[in-house]
Amino acid sequence: MSSPTTREWGTAVSPTTLMRWARELVSPALRAAIAGLPAPERRVAGYHRGWHEADGSRPTDGADEGGKAVRPALTLLAAQAVGGPAECAVPGAVAVELVHDFSLLHDDVIDGDALRRHRPAAWAVYGTPAAVLTGDALLVCALRVLSGVPEPRGEAASKEMVEALADLMRGQSEDIAFEKAATVEAADYLAMAEGKTGALMGASCALGGVLAGASEQRVSDLRDFGRRLGVAYQCVDDLLGIWGESERSGKPVGADLAARKKSLPVVAALSAGGPAAERLASLYLGSEPLSESDIALAVTLIEESGGRERTELEAERQLAAAFRALSRARPVPEVYHRLHQVAWTLTHRDH
Repeated sequence: MSSPTTREWGTAVSPTTLMRWARELVSPALRAAIAGLPAPERRVAGYHRGWHEADGSRPTDGADEGGKAVRPALTLLAAQAVGGPAECAVPGAVAVELVHDFSLLHDDVIDGDALRRHRPAAWAVYGTPAAVLTGDALLVCALRVLSGVPEPRGEAASKEMVEALADLMRGQSEDIAFEKAATVEAADYLAMAEGKTGALMGASCALGGVLAGASEQRVSDLRDFGRRLGVAYQCVDDLLGIWGESERSGKPVGADLAARKKSLPVVAALSAGGPAAERLASLYLGSEPLSESDIALAVTLIEESGGRERTELEAERQLAAAFRALSRARPVPEVYHRLHQVAWTLTHRDH
């Protein structure tokens, strides 16, 4: 699917249309990349993306088709934002989608989440070793895709991804460490989120600029846009993890509370002081998973302590910072509006 012009699309394009466009443009190259994996990892990756069922049959009606293509859309739009064609950024879009799937496969194993995209998670179907190895294979595949881009942009793109991966690993490590930490400051949590979620969104946007031949400053501004958007996205994700609906999100709601994970609403509530915060702290002192009644109590205490409100305000603050960074990148006006729409939708979702 070629990149539509303003005349074909009009000035107002729905985020749904943009995601479908990105998915259709990237899909052939993505499928080709995954087809090059060894058969066992190819099978797990295809199931994870919703391309087939565990037995290899065609997906049932309503299969997710591998997610919403958020990060590929950001990469393609970022290339257009600096005046390049979306097609030049396809390798970057494929790479970020492969890395995203790598992180999801590993996340589900680490967190013990048995549900992903409305279906059993890959590790629950094929076993932990198969899921971990498939994640590793996808990571290698992503770097191989970028290494195939002609120089000098290929080298710059590979470096961008490696730096993002370093931040991603740091964020994941800190996220796990926070589970056992007695206290976590909001600033430390936000720094973790910038790595865990912001790094890959930042790379998604930066890669679009790199592959379109943008200046280092414009690439930096695009990266900052993606990173701030990623942190805002994580704030919203934390809210949905407590107040969302599992039936709509395709993943368990309340699981983070049951495991006593310190998401931003919890961190904000614990630092608020007062009876509700103290009672929440006592709930988090134990080691066994919280019961359903304890989870319900924790939700009430978090809200009473202001954890929900403070997280909503932080999401708004990060989104505003993202839009400022995007403006600094001097994007093509029509593409600015498309990126603005995507960012707004990502941070104002209810599932």
